[in-house]
Parts: sequence; C-alpha cells; structure tokens
Amino acid sequence: MLNFRLQVFKSVAKNLNFNKASSELLVTLPTVTNHISDLERLFNLRLFERFENQLSLTRPGKVLLNYTEKYFSLLRGDIVPPSLLPRSKSQSKSYLHHLVCSSCGKVHPIKKINQTCLSCNKPLITEYSIQHFDKYGLFLRPSTMWRYREMLPVMEDENIVSLGEGMTPLLQVDNLAQTLGLDKLLIKDESLNPTGSFKARGLSAAVSKAKELGITKCAIPTAGNAGGALSAYCAKAKIEAHVFMPRDTPEVFKQECLYHGAKLTLVEGNINHCGKLVEEKLTEEGWFNMSTLKEPYRIEGKKTMGYEIAEQLDWVLPDVLIYPTGGGTGLIGIWKAFEEMENLGWIGAKRPRMIAVQAQGCAPIVNAYQQGLNSSTNIQDPHTIANGLLVPKPLGDFLILDVLQQSNGIAVAVTDQEILSGVKLLASKEGMLVAPEGGALIAGLQKLLSDSAIHPHEKIVLINTGHGHKYLEVMPHSG
Repeated sequence: MLNFRLQVFKSVAKNLNFNKASSELLVTLPTVTNHISDLERLFNLRLFERFENQLSLTRPGKVLLNYTEKYFSLLRGDIVPPSLLPRSKSQSKSYLHHLVCSSCGKVHPIKKINQTCLSCNKPLITEYSIQHFDKYGLFLRPSTMWRYREMLPVMEDENIVSLGEGMTPLLQVDNLAQTLGLDKLLIKDESLNPTGSFKARGLSAAVSKAKELGITKCAIPTAGNAGGALSAYCAKAKIEAHVFMPRDTPEVFKQECLYHGAKLTLVEGNINHCGKLVEEKLTEEGWFNMSTLKEPYRIEGKKTMGYEIAEQLDWVLPDVLIYPTGGGTGLIGIWKAFEEMENLGWIGAKRPRMIAVQAQGCAPIVNAYQQGLNSSTNIQDPHTIANGLLVPKPLGDFLILDVLQQSNGIAVAVTDQEILSGVKLLASKEGMLVAPEGGALIAGLQKLLSDSAIHPHEKIVLINTGHGHKYLEVMPHSG
C-alpha cells in the first residue's frame, strides 16, 4: 500500500507542473511518508498558506493547496480516486443516457445503430445523465480527450479507439497580438492532433462507438482531413473504410487515405456530390454513414475542444471564440460542452461570443445570418482554397445559426487572398504554419477589429483546425 500511495502522489506531482521551490518540498515525501502524522503537520493548511508566497505556487499548485485534506486521505488509504479503482468489464464510466432529435425532440435509444432522426431526418444529439464528476481530479488522467471519459459516448473502455488525440496546446500569440493591437490573443492549435487536424477528435469518438455497436464498414464524403482521420481510426479499429473525395483535393489527402488502407473513390464535383454517392450505396454495401451530423457521435469528440479550453483557462471562458465554419460540428460541439460543464458545476453562466468565419466563395451561414434566417440556402458553384470551408449547405445550419444567436455572435466572410495573407502573417509572426482555415481566422479577426465588432481588451481564442503542410500544394508563396 505504501508503494501505491507514493506512485499516486508522484503522479499528482508530475501533472501539477510544480515550480522548483515547491518541487524541492515534494522531494522530502519519500522520507516522511512512513510518518503520516508528521506529513500532515508539514502540510497543515494554515502553515501552507503562510508558505504560499515564498513557494510561488503555480496555478495547479494552488489547486493542490485547496485540496490538501483530500490528498492526505488518499495517502492514508482512506479514499482512492475513482479513476484509479479497478473496474469490472461490465462497469461503464460513460454517463450517456439517450439520443434526442435536435429538431423535433424525438428520443432514440443508445443501444441501437442510429444515423439521423427517424421522424424528421435531422441530426441527433447525445444527452447525458449528469452525475458527480470532480474537475480537480482531471490532472490525474491521461492528456487526451478521453480524460473527459464520463461525458463521452463509449460505454466500455475496451471499445475506445485512440491515437492520443486531444489536449492540444492553447498558445498565447503575443507577437501577433501586438501587431493587431490586442491585449490577449490565444490559438487552440488542433494541427497537433494525430492526423494533423481537429477531425481526429470526432472520428476517434465516432469510430469507437461504431466498434462498440458492431459496425464493420464505414463510409464518408470528405474534403480531405475527415477522410484521412476516418481511414486512420478505422485501420486501428479493424473496420473497413470507404472514402469519397473530390478529384481536385490536394494529393496528400488521397495518399493519406490509401496508406491507411481505405477504399478511395474520387468524385467529379464537391463534397455534396460525394455525399450523394455515399447515400446511394449505403444500403447496397452495408455501410454506416460517417458524414457530418449524419451520425450522432462525431460532435462528441469535437466538443472536447470546449472542455479543454475551459480547463486550460482555469475554468473561465474567453470573451470571444472564433471558429472556421464549414459543416460546423466543432462550433456546435463546443457550445454543447459549455452547457454540459455548467450543468456539472464546472463553470458559470458566462459564455463567449461565438464567431463563424467562412470563405467568401462558400458562405451559406454568413448569408443566412445577414438575412436573419434560421437556415441556409445551398451555394451554387462554391469555391475556395480552404477545403474545410467548402460546404455549400451544412446539415446543421440551423444549429450553427442558433449558437450565433444565443451567444450574441456574428458570421463573417473573407476572400481567398485574405486567407493566404492570414496564413503568411501568422507564420511570419508566430512560426505557425496553419491550414487555409486557420488563415481565414486571422483574416476574419482583422475584419472584425476594423469593424469594431471585437474590442482590443477582450480575451480572444482562435481555433486553428489543421496543419498547413497538407495544403502547400494550394498555398503557393508569392513573396
């Protein structure tokens, strides 16, 4: 038991990121652990409060200060965190309860294979039975999106298909902030996910659930990154992957799918044409449709960006969150995460203004927002270098527009030239080579500042969704 206690405490200390002074204090633990009463006196709360200024505790260190008594109980063996307890194979950690239609409200059972609502064909949303979930125990958990295990839809651990996705850095970009005249600008860099984009989150969750439900074949229409992510996670899960991709998609995305063993079909047209081909073959081929919001679980992986942003900002949300919007799953998911965290008691009622950035050549959400509509109109002849924004009519358009309305947000469109300029500006100021969708964020931010829609003193978070290396073929540098 003594070795167990030490290992637990070492795990806590490692994840707390102590500074040198507080680390030196912890070094004494092995010599005094046999004398628990002495240890308790050493860490007496009042004494610790007197030491706090001298120790210059980091923010996580202060969390330990606030929870000292709990950890003493752990060291004595009185309590053990649930995450460290052995569990039977039949015991589930997910609080998943049911699926509900985002439009008509029809409830669907979670044990059946579901695509969209059986009544109105609109997207299904997961609902959880909110129980006690201590956010301060998170630093004991792995640094992946599965640290929020209870609020993800997979019932059994053995069905989780993970490549280490999530817990991407939230970077403070001071050089760019100074250039733009901002006080606080941060970028959530999703390019560091296993497959180079935020799509890894959604496909990890969706493929995991597909495995749990016994699905053996999946199909997806894609503009690039989603196809690569599905291919990778299906390879890990031993599930057959079928990817339908526009023929003019950059070559790297095609090769990525093929390397992972997916069946790749190139299509004349855009992602909508790919989607139609998938729909036509679903029944005949026995595929499960992994299209955006045509199944309920990709959004669950994407929502973990919201959980991480809150955790990385010490549970205080930013004033503004800017998101490059194609299908909009991430925007919807992040907003869902904020509501769930409030229900868990992790955050208060404050929400950021959610801002959707689209390409001028494919801006159905911007058009609908400007016209005060609650759904979008299909864009004829859509075009942009930002493949991820090339969605002529998002299935969840009404959900995206609802988030913008609820958050007092806005939608803005930028040109391809402005997108390229944004990519170059970020690369030259911060050393970050982002996808065109990331460049759209910079262009959108500049436009919003120019229009006084954002104030320089506000805390702003940008979501960079992918890595620029995949797009060099369509992002020529003109000097």
